[in-house]
Amino acid sequence: MRRFGGIYDEIFTVDRLYQGYLDARKTKRSRRGCFEFERHLGANLHRLHDELMAADYHPQPYYRFVIYEPKKRTIYAPAFRDCVVQHAIYRRVYPLFDATFIDTSFACRIGKGTHACADYVQAAMRRHDGDDYTLHLDVRKFFYSIDRAVLRALVAQKIKDKRLVDCMMMFAEYDDPVGVPIGNLLSQLYALIYLNPVDQFIKRDLKIRHYARYVDDMLLIGLTRAECDAARERITEFLSNRLHLSLSWTRTQKIKRGVNFVGYRTWRSKRFIRKHSLYKFRRAVGKSSLEGVVSALGHAARTQSLNHMVRYIQEKNHALYRQIPKSCRRRHHLSARRA
Repeated sequence: MRRFGGIYDEIFTVDRLYQGYLDARKTKRSRRGCFEFERHLGANLHRLHDELMAADYHPQPYYRFVIYEPKKRTIYAPAFRDCVVQHAIYRRVYPLFDATFIDTSFACRIGKGTHACADYVQAAMRRHDGDDYTLHLDVRKFFYSIDRAVLRALVAQKIKDKRLVDCMMMFAEYDDPVGVPIGNLLSQLYALIYLNPVDQFIKRDLKIRHYARYVDDMLLIGLTRAECDAARERITEFLSNRLHLSLSWTRTQKIKRGVNFVGYRTWRSKRFIRKHSLYKFRRAVGKSSLEGVVSALGHAARTQSLNHMVRYIQEKNHALYRQIPKSCRRRHHLSARRA
């Protein structure tokens, strides 16, 4: 594997930090931290540059809050200046690692979201008999279980610049002996890097033809029951020995029974959104939340749930229906025509 060195100084020029600032502010223009950083933009960028060049840089304390979507998670929101540094790192190193990932690792990658993942899974299911099996695996408390020593070694396999590895690992620091904070941009990249070895193991050693992973959810498609049992045992052993992870649950079932994966209930001939997503959509309609409704319709765009959802808006909140972008309504009419 080719390793890259001498890129620390390349990443942390004032110009590259300015680009990191532009990337960071895209989703944070309304935040106070962004406003305060912009007030003295030049001085703040030069201060960051000086700290990084002198090895005096340290991330500021996180702002912590809890979300329940659908389960409880503690989110660690970094200070805006630390978002700038992370975006500068991410812009340079993401392509280096992305080239090593398998095509069917979908989460947190450009052009590989939930729609692309669900499309691949459904196409793979159609290539097999309905009596073949799927094996669905979920890693137990993945982000909270990442061994930072193992993560560092995986990062160092690609980055030989120790200063950069040290800086990247600052954003993996956590209160507990293991785990990384959820909320950092780089945590998304760490998830991809950390589970890439198991992706390679499943594809190269187990020779699984149709396989998809989305964060810590893994799905093997088109196996016999015996192959599922053997694969589960070997993957469990690999995760434990190599990555110090364990599985929270596994599910083996026939393809004709469908799969519940990346927010969709998928069969070979059809696809629906999950019941929890439908519940959130109905709440958004009841609150006349255009943003929430449009987001839900976008999620359902390639599913058989779309027609029901648009009709529901027409019946329950016609004023809201008239505000929906015409593109959403066109997809509904096209879908209804095909049905």
